[in-house]
Amino acid sequence: MAECPRLGVARALLVLATAEGLSDEALREELVVAYRDAQAAGARSASLVYGVFLYAHRQFRLTADHLVAHFARWPGDEVASLMLDAFHACGDAGYRAHGDALAERQYALAGPDSWLWAGRLAWARAEQGRAEEALELAGRALARYPRAGLAAHARAHAEHDLGAGPASTVFLDRWLAVDPQAVQFKHLNWHAALQSLACGDFADARRRADEVLGRADVGMRSATNWRLLLAGQEPAGRCDLDHVRGLLAGPGGMAEVFHTFNLALALAVESATDDLGALARRAAADERPDYSDVLAPVVEALAHVTAGRPQAAVDLLTRLGDQVERIGGVRVEREIVQDTLARALIDTGEHARAAALLHERVTTRRHHTYEDLLLTPANALRVASTSAGDLPCPCPS
Repeated sequence: MAECPRLGVARALLVLATAEGLSDEALREELVVAYRDAQAAGARSASLVYGVFLYAHRQFRLTADHLVAHFARWPGDEVASLMLDAFHACGDAGYRAHGDALAERQYALAGPDSWLWAGRLAWARAEQGRAEEALELAGRALARYPRAGLAAHARAHAEHDLGAGPASTVFLDRWLAVDPQAVQFKHLNWHAALQSLACGDFADARRRADEVLGRADVGMRSATNWRLLLAGQEPAGRCDLDHVRGLLAGPGGMAEVFHTFNLALALAVESATDDLGALARRAAADERPDYSDVLAPVVEALAHVTAGRPQAAVDLLTRLGDQVERIGGVRVEREIVQDTLARALIDTGEHARAAALLHERVTTRRHHTYEDLLLTPANALRVASTSAGDLPCPCPS
């Protein structure tokens, strides 16, 4: 970009990498310039920049539709692969399946030596729950290009499903140590924290949250802390409640359902029952079905858990069922709703239902100390706890 300021694709990719730090006005201005320059370079460049424009403005369905046409004209385009997450971000099962099929076709066209498309297909397989296939593809990509970030991320997801524990954290730490400025640094540390939770190394999970995840990382910090609390453990450093309230009140607070859900987790960590109740009512009144039909009952269930009403939480989350997928994010991130239901079931004395809920996880993961603790009655957790006083708020019974 510095050497060739009129290279439209380079400008667009720089915007794509830094969009979260740009104002809406700056985002639009940069991409208008990028598109003008890309048009002069040719049809493919213009198509790529137009895709970035849609993606950066979170028009995910339009981005996905555009990518279908783009790949039909330029099969195997590696630059365009950077926007394939749009299919999952739509929150629509049909789009998600189409995106996965598109990645599979591009990998077949590019061939097994394409580390980029191997990593992309590994990501799709991991999200489909096909962990062994994801590991094989991620390994193939990393063997050809050890810095393949998407492949490393796909491996982290697959190893989460397998409960790899310390083996996964060793890999992630080695990969991250090569480049502490890697764009995936914080998120892969969060994955490492999940593996530490899996094998019962709660101190390491707290350390990663405290040392790596800062004020801006509300979602990952809260997701770590809520898991610690559900398992009867002391959390890492908390979020600033006023900061969370400010984010919810801001223009982006209700812009994306999964972002709002993460802010709700932050409220739950702070036992902000009244705030959760107000957010649930706000979501229920929202015209968007994902907010009113899915987010609202989840947030209300969190309010009930923090207030010591686990049966009400059980009723809400049980009725919701598989609709939780509509809350957005990926399977690893949505799993925390199942965790909350398991904890609430245990706190209402329904151990058999909770055990059935987590049966697959406990039987397929090599390390599952976290799941074992979710299935431990609150009184037993209190006895086992090394901290003084009662357990944190999610186990109030």
